[in-house]
Amino acid sequence: MPLKMISVIIPTYNEGQTIKTTIQRIKENDFLNLVSEILIVDGGSNDNTFSEALTESILPVLSPQKGRAAQMNYGASISTNEIIYFLHADTIPPSNFSKEIIDSIHDGNEAGCFTLKFDFNHWFLKANCWFTKLDINAFRFGDQSLFVSKKIYLKVGGFCENHIIMEDQDFIKKIKKVAKFSILNKPVTTSARKYLENGIYKTQAIFFLIFFMYKLGFSQPKLVSIYRKFLSQHKI
Repeated sequence: MPLKMISVIIPTYNEGQTIKTTIQRIKENDFLNLVSEILIVDGGSNDNTFSEALTESILPVLSPQKGRAAQMNYGASISTNEIIYFLHADTIPPSNFSKEIIDSIHDGNEAGCFTLKFDFNHWFLKANCWFTKLDINAFRFGDQSLFVSKKIYLKVGGFCENHIIMEDQDFIKKIKKVAKFSILNKPVTTSARKYLENGIYKTQAIFFLIFFMYKLGFSQPKLVSIYRKFLSQHKI
């Protein structure tokens, strides 16, 4: 069976402080060199995101539209491999992540994610991360990263670009209707910066509120207004 290759897609907006490290760790943790391209899809950054990526020999591409869903869709549209791996700019994949993805695909899982841990030691954040082991959609968010075969990505129509937030929830729900979804028992490490800037308990309370409002059918503009009102340093 020919070895499949992976395209890593990272949507960015003013991620100059994180993107270089993320690229470095992708390369370091890709033990078998199964990642053949890293696509930095930018939403119009006005910081040093581009120059930091260039120091790692990665030329970012400018998305025609700002917004994580639109940027990830654009990245997928120009990717060249059978497997797409969506990763946040402040999230580090685990060691040998690319082989874990390939093995899962070969086992018949056409999509999946890793579990989660934060880069800050706090009991409440650890408790939140424990729930990411469970196969329950309420605990599936983009911070965990997401791999998917391009065939399934195209079949479900990609990310809904009308979703400014909760685009990951919508996308995973669509995937699970048509494909096997696997939760790999290794954690990605994501930044706790939003929690630390806004307060750990307050931030989680706002996330819960937005999630339940989303499930109740509130509009995207209403969800975005809540997000922007209560969380500082947002990038939406």
